[in-house]
Amino acid sequence: MMIDKVADSFPWDIPQKKPARELSQAMTRLYDNYLTPRPEDNPLFTSFKYTRLKGFDYSNNDGTVSRRDPSKIISVNGLYYMWYTKRDTPVPPQGPEGCNNTAPSTDWDLADIWYATSEDGFTWDEQGIAVGRPEKPNWGWRSVCTPDILVWEGKYYLYYQAFVEPSMVKGDNCPVTVSVADSPDGPWTPHNQLVVPNGEPGSWDQYSVHGPYLLLYQDKIHFYYKAAFGDRPDYLVGLGLATAEHPLGPFEKHPLNPIMNSGHETTFFPFKEGIAAFAIRNGNESNSIQFSPDGVNFSLAATTSMMPVGAKPYNPEAFTNTKYGHGIQWGICHFSDKKDPTTKHSYLGRFDCNLMLNDTSKDMKETDVVHAPSAFFAQRLSPKQAKARRTKALE
Repeated sequence: MMIDKVADSFPWDIPQKKPARELSQAMTRLYDNYLTPRPEDNPLFTSFKYTRLKGFDYSNNDGTVSRRDPSKIISVNGLYYMWYTKRDTPVPPQGPEGCNNTAPSTDWDLADIWYATSEDGFTWDEQGIAVGRPEKPNWGWRSVCTPDILVWEGKYYLYYQAFVEPSMVKGDNCPVTVSVADSPDGPWTPHNQLVVPNGEPGSWDQYSVHGPYLLLYQDKIHFYYKAAFGDRPDYLVGLGLATAEHPLGPFEKHPLNPIMNSGHETTFFPFKEGIAAFAIRNGNESNSIQFSPDGVNFSLAATTSMMPVGAKPYNPEAFTNTKYGHGIQWGICHFSDKKDPTTKHSYLGRFDCNLMLNDTSKDMKETDVVHAPSAFFAQRLSPKQAKARRTKALE
């Protein structure tokens, strides 16, 4: 009697549903962890495209002007709006040892929150300061940065980090406050109180609540944030959640915090009945897109490459309390020029992606993204590393 080995093998035509047979752990993950077995069919898989923005000047990239950490983009009366951190200082960052009242310690020190408008998302008109540094000793007198926007019951709430000491002199201790306006053009009235305070001594977020990101979901305001915990270099960046019934709080931190074990900046958007998120730069699950059916418990939905840093999307469903999110297509991120420490600064750029639930096209679904050789050789050994490797080879 002949054994039908073909019938006993995994099918050549990849099944969309998990086959009723014993599977390896890898193939089990393929069906249990991801929305579809092929990434090209997965609405939460994407590759990314990038475009330089028009309309911004960076002082010949000498390091004195920096724009970074944009907010989500919103659309009001036919215009796109975004807010961002802008530093315009006489000199580039000097580090914690060299900073003073006019010399910044870091790229986000001595900064204000500016805003810009656009008709197409590619060319932007800078409008001016939205929230400037207040008088000492108010929250943010040293620097205000890393904003995000919430639209709620006809008002605009701009959340941001508020420094009262130079960044990195004692760490990056910087809680979040908020200003309120009746128009996206302001004027903005400061709340002058902390929105989500740092955690209790000994807790994972005892020194930082950074990167506010606001969504209206399940009839509550969801405030996602990041914290770097543990002593450097042995530290981790996790993401947390606090919720409230009103934009000014009180906000209650979720008991399962941190809700994500990887990531850096915060990027979230409604997707189906739940919330999707980017995890970039730090952690075991970096370079992934994740999904949570309840906005709290996140699992891997896709892995990808060249993810946008500080990514904030245009997402019309961010504040609608939608019961079924459809995804995102584009947004704004930032790039940091760190090649020369004497001219360190950041600049804004546009990212495009295909994370739309109902978009069946394969546009921006490439898994084999080809990079120029220069991109690989840019990740070269330092002189110290190269010397150590040569010495070891001779042993």
